[in-house]
Amino acid sequence: MKTINCSGFITVCIALSLFAVACDAPAPAPKAVETMQQPIAKPADMTKVKAEIQALENSWAEADNTRNANALSAFYSDDAISLGSNKPMEVGKAAIQKGLEAAMAKRVKGRTVAYEIMDVFGDENQVTEVGKTTAKDAAGKVIYTGKYMAIWEKRNGKYLCVRDISNDDVKEK
Repeated sequence: MKTINCSGFITVCIALSLFAVACDAPAPAPKAVETMQQPIAKPADMTKVKAEIQALENSWAEADNTRNANALSAFYSDDAISLGSNKPMEVGKAAIQKGLEAAMAKRVKGRTVAYEIMDVFGDENQVTEVGKTTAKDAAGKVIYTGKYMAIWEKRNGKYLCVRDISNDDVKEK
């Protein structure tokens, strides 16, 4: 008969015992996960923002109606892009001003324009505005309407238009 190596047998028995005990032990409780919560930002007062943007639009209309391309281009950031109706994209404040000057040179005397905000959304640092345009002749008759979107960014405490797109509605025949 063969002799069993006692130390090997004991080692195997201890290993099996430890394995059996480990399988029966309850799983350790999961550690609490620490999360860093961002402070909740106070929502923007969009009524106040809308009033501020409407004031800009009123000033814009005044500059537009007096054909002041310099004043109009001051509303734009240096890196602005304008997508006007029936004309190429204008990239940068200088190109936008050049386009404004060309458009104003063709404008019929006595024509006025008004801008009305329909909606604003975003936050106090970046606002998207949706509005409509109404142009009238010297007699006050509506000669066309249109719509626009503008994205305003607050830079150095002042809103500047960084992107805009506008187009006219279908004219009555």
